Amino acid sequence: MDIEKFNNYDVFHSFLVKNADYEGVFEMPCLKTSIQIPNRVITFSKAMSRKTKNFDQWVVFYEHDVKFERLWNNPKAYLNKLKKFNGFISPDFSIYRNMPLCMQIWNTYRGRALAFWLQDNGIEIIPNVRFNDERTYAFCFDGIEKNKTVAVGTYGCIRSKIDRDYFKSGLSELITRLSPKNIVVYGSAPNSIFEEYFNKGIKILSFESEILTARKKVTD
Repeated sequence: MDIEKFNNYDVFHSFLVKNADYEGVFEMPCLKTSIQIPNRVITFSKAMSRKTKNFDQWVVFYEHDVKFERLWNNPKAYLNKLKKFNGFISPDFSIYRNMPLCMQIWNTYRGRALAFWLQDNGIEIIPNVRFNDERTYAFCFDGIEKNKTVAVGTYGCIRSKIDRDYFKSGLSELITRLSPKNIVVYGSAPNSIFEEYFNKGIKILSFESEILTARKKVTD
Protein backbone atom coordinates (compact mmCIF):
# COMPACT_ATOMS: atom_id res chain seq x y z
CA MET A 1 0.00 0.00 0.00
CA ASP A 2 1.33 3.47 -0.92
CA ILE A 3 1.07 6.37 1.50
CA GLU A 4 0.44 8.69 -1.46
CA LYS A 5 -3.09 7.27 -1.70
CA PHE A 6 -3.89 8.93 1.61
CA ASN A 7 -2.50 12.42 0.95
CA ASN A 8 -5.91 13.97 1.56
CA TYR A 9 -5.69 12.59 5.11
CA ASP A 10 -2.03 13.14 5.84
CA VAL A 11 -2.06 12.12 9.49
CA PHE A 12 1.59 11.03 9.13
CA HIS A 13 2.66 14.49 7.93
CA SER A 14 4.42 12.96 4.94
CA PHE A 15 4.52 16.42 3.33
CA LEU A 16 7.32 17.29 5.75
CA VAL A 17 9.73 14.92 4.03
CA LYS A 18 8.43 15.14 0.46
CA ASN A 19 11.86 16.16 -0.91
CA ALA A 20 14.05 14.44 1.65
CA ASP A 21 16.86 11.95 1.32
CA TYR A 22 17.25 9.39 4.07
CA GLU A 23 20.03 7.64 5.96
CA GLY A 24 20.24 4.52 8.08
CA VAL A 25 18.11 1.47 8.70
CA PHE A 26 15.34 3.66 10.13
CA GLU A 27 15.56 6.16 7.26
CA MET A 28 16.07 9.39 9.14
CA PRO A 29 15.71 12.50 6.94
CA CYS A 30 19.07 14.02 6.01
CA LEU A 31 19.73 17.60 7.10
CA LYS A 32 22.06 20.28 5.76
CA THR A 33 23.83 22.04 8.60
CA SER A 34 24.03 25.83 8.63
CA ILE A 35 27.49 27.39 8.47
CA GLN A 36 26.25 30.08 10.85
CA ILE A 37 26.78 30.00 14.61
CA PRO A 38 24.08 31.08 17.09
CA ASN A 39 24.61 34.44 18.76
CA ARG A 40 21.85 33.98 21.33
CA VAL A 41 18.96 31.56 21.77
CA ILE A 42 15.30 31.62 22.74
CA THR A 43 12.94 28.72 23.45
CA PHE A 44 10.14 28.06 20.98
CA SER A 45 7.37 28.94 23.44
CA LYS A 46 8.91 32.35 24.13
CA ALA A 47 9.74 32.90 20.47
CA MET A 48 6.07 32.47 19.60
CA SER A 49 4.94 34.92 22.27
CA ARG A 50 3.49 38.21 21.08
CA LYS A 51 5.84 39.93 23.51
CA THR A 52 8.91 38.76 21.59
CA LYS A 53 10.20 41.52 19.31
CA ASN A 54 13.89 40.59 19.13
CA PHE A 55 14.37 38.21 16.22
CA ASP A 56 18.18 38.41 16.24
CA GLN A 57 18.48 35.00 17.87
CA TRP A 58 18.07 31.25 17.27
CA VAL A 59 15.03 29.24 18.30
CA VAL A 60 15.62 26.13 20.42
CA PHE A 61 13.29 23.40 21.67
CA TYR A 62 14.93 22.48 24.96
CA GLU A 63 11.73 22.62 26.99
CA HIS A 64 8.83 20.30 27.80
CA ASP A 65 7.39 18.67 24.69
CA VAL A 66 3.93 20.02 25.47
CA LYS A 67 5.23 23.51 24.71
CA PHE A 68 6.11 22.73 21.10
CA GLU A 69 3.90 19.77 20.19
CA ARG A 70 1.74 22.34 18.40
CA LEU A 71 4.51 22.81 15.84
CA TRP A 72 4.21 19.15 14.87
CA ASN A 73 0.42 19.35 14.80
CA ASN A 74 0.30 22.42 12.57
CA PRO A 75 3.76 23.46 11.30
CA LYS A 76 2.46 25.74 8.55
CA ALA A 77 0.89 28.00 11.15
CA TYR A 78 4.33 28.92 12.56
CA LEU A 79 6.43 29.11 9.42
CA ASN A 80 6.24 32.86 8.82
CA LYS A 81 7.06 33.66 12.44
CA LEU A 82 10.01 31.25 12.50
CA LYS A 83 11.40 32.81 9.32
CA LYS A 84 11.93 36.08 11.21
CA PHE A 85 14.61 34.53 13.43
CA ASN A 86 18.24 33.84 12.48
CA GLY A 87 17.68 30.10 12.48
CA PHE A 88 16.77 27.26 14.76
CA ILE A 89 18.16 24.17 16.41
CA SER A 90 16.08 21.16 15.38
CA PRO A 91 13.23 20.08 17.69
CA ASP A 92 14.18 18.07 20.75
CA PHE A 93 11.31 15.64 21.27
CA SER A 94 11.98 13.65 24.42
CA ILE A 95 13.50 10.20 24.52
CA TYR A 96 13.75 8.46 27.89
CA ARG A 97 15.56 5.25 28.78
CA ASN A 98 12.33 3.70 30.07
CA MET A 99 10.41 4.75 26.96
CA PRO A 100 9.75 1.98 24.40
CA LEU A 101 12.43 2.11 21.74
CA CYS A 102 9.88 2.49 18.96
CA MET A 103 8.71 5.74 20.58
CA GLN A 104 12.29 6.98 20.86
CA ILE A 105 12.80 6.32 17.15
CA TRP A 106 9.51 8.06 16.32
CA ASN A 107 10.38 11.15 18.39
CA THR A 108 13.81 11.34 16.78
CA TYR A 109 12.19 11.09 13.35
CA ARG A 110 9.66 13.81 14.18
CA GLY A 111 12.42 16.24 15.11
CA ARG A 112 14.32 15.51 11.90
CA ALA A 113 11.21 15.68 9.71
CA LEU A 114 10.23 19.09 11.06
CA ALA A 115 13.80 20.32 10.71
CA PHE A 116 13.97 19.17 7.10
CA TRP A 117 10.69 20.84 6.20
CA LEU A 118 11.65 24.14 7.83
CA GLN A 119 15.02 23.98 6.12
CA ASP A 120 13.30 23.22 2.82
CA ASN A 121 11.39 26.45 3.40
CA GLY A 122 14.53 28.53 3.69
CA ILE A 123 15.30 28.48 7.42
CA GLU A 124 18.85 27.95 8.71
CA ILE A 125 19.16 24.91 10.94
CA ILE A 126 21.64 23.25 13.26
CA PRO A 127 20.78 19.63 14.10
CA ASN A 128 20.06 18.73 17.68
CA VAL A 129 21.40 15.30 18.66
CA ARG A 130 19.49 13.59 21.44
CA PHE A 131 20.96 10.28 22.56
CA ASN A 132 20.34 8.02 25.51
CA ASP A 133 21.58 4.50 26.13
CA GLU A 134 23.53 2.58 23.47
CA ARG A 135 20.34 1.40 21.75
CA THR A 136 19.76 4.94 20.49
CA TYR A 137 23.12 4.96 18.69
CA ALA A 138 21.47 2.87 15.95
CA PHE A 139 19.49 5.89 14.77
CA CYS A 140 20.22 9.13 16.65
CA PHE A 141 23.22 10.14 14.49
CA ASP A 142 21.70 9.26 11.12
CA GLY A 143 20.98 12.07 8.67
CA ILE A 144 23.45 14.50 10.27
CA GLU A 145 26.45 15.83 8.36
CA LYS A 146 29.95 15.12 9.63
CA ASN A 147 32.56 17.78 10.41
CA LYS A 148 29.93 20.48 10.95
CA THR A 149 28.05 21.97 13.92
CA VAL A 150 25.74 19.98 16.20
CA ALA A 151 23.73 20.90 19.27
CA VAL A 152 23.07 19.02 22.50
CA GLY A 153 21.03 19.80 25.58
CA THR A 154 22.39 19.10 29.05
CA TYR A 155 19.69 20.66 31.21
CA GLY A 156 18.17 17.89 33.33
CA CYS A 157 20.44 15.28 31.72
CA ILE A 158 23.56 15.37 33.89
CA ARG A 159 22.21 15.74 37.41
CA SER A 160 22.73 12.21 38.68
CA LYS A 161 25.80 10.04 38.21
CA ILE A 162 23.96 7.54 36.05
CA ASP A 163 22.60 10.31 33.82
CA ARG A 164 26.07 11.86 33.51
CA ASP A 165 27.55 8.48 32.62
CA TYR A 166 24.99 7.92 29.88
CA PHE A 167 25.49 11.45 28.59
CA LYS A 168 29.28 11.14 28.54
CA SER A 169 29.07 7.83 26.67
CA GLY A 170 26.64 9.27 24.13
CA LEU A 171 28.73 12.39 23.63
CA SER A 172 31.83 10.27 23.05
CA GLU A 173 29.92 8.28 20.43
CA LEU A 174 28.77 11.51 18.80
CA ILE A 175 32.35 12.76 18.55
CA THR A 176 33.51 9.46 17.07
CA ARG A 177 30.76 9.26 14.45
CA LEU A 178 30.24 12.90 13.48
CA SER A 179 33.59 14.62 14.25
CA PRO A 180 31.90 17.99 14.80
CA LYS A 181 33.84 21.25 14.52
CA ASN A 182 31.43 23.03 16.87
CA ILE A 183 29.09 21.85 19.62
CA VAL A 184 26.30 24.16 20.77
CA VAL A 185 25.34 23.28 24.34
CA TYR A 186 22.04 24.36 25.88
CA GLY A 187 22.60 24.20 29.62
CA SER A 188 25.82 23.85 31.56
CA ALA A 189 28.95 22.53 29.87
CA PRO A 190 31.11 21.31 32.76
CA ASN A 191 34.81 20.73 32.17
CA SER A 192 34.46 17.19 33.48
CA ILE A 193 32.42 16.38 30.37
CA PHE A 194 33.50 18.81 27.64
CA GLU A 195 37.10 19.82 28.42
CA GLU A 196 38.73 16.89 26.62
CA TYR A 197 36.88 17.76 23.41
CA PHE A 198 37.70 21.45 23.76
CA ASN A 199 41.37 20.47 24.11
CA LYS A 200 41.07 18.51 20.86
CA GLY A 201 40.09 21.69 19.03
CA ILE A 202 36.29 21.41 19.07
CA LYS A 203 34.62 24.75 19.73
CA ILE A 204 32.13 24.51 22.61
CA LEU A 205 29.43 27.21 22.71
CA SER A 206 27.34 27.08 25.88
CA PHE A 207 24.04 28.89 26.42
CA GLU A 208 22.49 28.94 29.88
CA SER A 209 19.00 27.49 30.17
CA GLU A 210 16.23 30.03 30.71
CA ILE A 211 15.44 28.45 34.08
CA LEU A 212 19.01 28.90 35.32
CA THR A 213 19.10 32.48 34.00
CA ALA A 214 15.85 33.25 35.82
CA ARG A 215 17.17 31.77 39.07
CA LYS A 216 20.28 33.93 38.84
CA LYS A 217 18.16 37.06 38.41
CA VAL A 218 16.18 36.18 41.52
CA THR A 219 19.30 35.69 43.64
CA ASP A 220 21.12 38.80 42.34
